[in-house]
Amino acid sequence: MVINITSVNMRYAEGALESVQVHFNGHNEERTININGYIPLTAAQYSGNESVASLQGLVRQEVANKITQDPNAA
Repeated sequence: MVINITSVNMRYAEGALESVQVHFNGHNEERTININGYIPLTAAQYSGNESVASLQGLVRQEVANKITQDPNAA
């Protein structure tokens, strides 16, 4: 699946990074599956993962976790 990072929005509080929203879109090679949205990150989660490749990995991991999560789980 192709994942594109479309924007990274940073929120600051008192001059320090507070949180980050990583917006993305993606599709499979046949373009029969499409996905888009954003992943919220804390400043700590973002630190060290600023590169596009790292952010794509975080998005893949979070999307996979959400897809496989039981919708009936509490």
